[in-house]
Amino acid sequence: MAGAQTGTGKTAGFTLPLLQNLMASPKPKSRLPRALVLVPTRELAAQVAESVRTYGAHLPLRCTQIFGGVGMQKQINQLRRGVEIVVATPGRLLDHAERGTIDLSKIEILVLDEADRMLDMGFVHDIKRVLAMVPARRQNLLFSATIAKDVKVLADKLLNQPRLVEVARRNSTAEGVVQMGYRVDAKRKAELLEHLIKDGDWSQVLVFTRTKHLANKLAEALNRGGITASAIHGNKSQGARTRALAGFKDSTVRVLVATEIAARGLDIDGLPYVVNFELPHVASDYIHRIGRTGRAGAIGRAVSLVCVDEDKLLRDVEKLLGKSLDLKVLPGFEPDPRIRAEPIKNGGRTGGRSGGRRPNHRHGGGGQNRRSNGSRSNARGSGSRSTGHRSRARV
Repeated sequence: MAGAQTGTGKTAGFTLPLLQNLMASPKPKSRLPRALVLVPTRELAAQVAESVRTYGAHLPLRCTQIFGGVGMQKQINQLRRGVEIVVATPGRLLDHAERGTIDLSKIEILVLDEADRMLDMGFVHDIKRVLAMVPARRQNLLFSATIAKDVKVLADKLLNQPRLVEVARRNSTAEGVVQMGYRVDAKRKAELLEHLIKDGDWSQVLVFTRTKHLANKLAEALNRGGITASAIHGNKSQGARTRALAGFKDSTVRVLVATEIAARGLDIDGLPYVVNFELPHVASDYIHRIGRTGRAGAIGRAVSLVCVDEDKLLRDVEKLLGKSLDLKVLPGFEPDPRIRAEPIKNGGRTGGRSGGRRPNHRHGGGGQNRRSNGSRSNARGSGSRSTGHRSRARV
């Protein structure tokens, strides 16, 4: 069980020895998968699979990625040809298992990546189903940037007397991330963000919102203001998500507006800015969000836009960090002292209830929709389904 700050190389930490161990052990006659990496989101599956292929470019080991939102036939064809390593989201992996298109009986190494996010998205039931399909004798590895009590409880159930390896203080942020923020009214957040981007000539900005609805509205507002922006969230098709991310990486898209789904698995070289347009409901998600910048020893900047409604969320973040955030007031964007805080509805995350608030004029980006965007959807590839436990994203 390993814990380390985001951007410090956890993927390489399990991929390199995994490749070495597979090469060192006798090659079996079967062409069945020998290693399985479980991840919570499509983006992280693609990122990890890319890393495996990069590190193993000169090795005779094949890797495939399995996730929802795309057709199954290509994945089936790759599995039939034979692969040693599978990187998968639990939902689509179980789809293949139910169809009989994957056999996990020869798995030697099982990796649970971003274990805390797995718990948050309600994947525990699915993970247990997967465990019933793999050999009892195997090596288990559990990785996370934040190791909370519930992660330890999960580890006790899934792992056999695991060794704990931590390379930094728990729930700490990378040293290369400069954190600061601005006090501003909710209805002026979009205006302030546009000002900061234009005035500071920010070239590449990853912006986080709590809801899919606001992500769309904010991207539209930025485009109207002359700033190229795209939104990425669970209601977008996999093709749209891939195109948006590709545009952001090649700088044809200046701003990527994302929900929590993008807090894990996005590895963008030299990303200079992360903006919390809204603070997250869960404080540990703040660490994962800002961990998209300041990676691999680089310097990055994390900016939070905080309205009066978010004071409790701010206190939760500061308690987790063990320090106060440096919040400023920008001239011309002073908060109205007459505005009183309103409660923020704490809904589920991407793939569950939207966590939106009742719409009114106070909210930037055109307000938020109280109705869930995809709550309990049964559509394959997105939304969520009931498992008899917590609802979880169908990724």
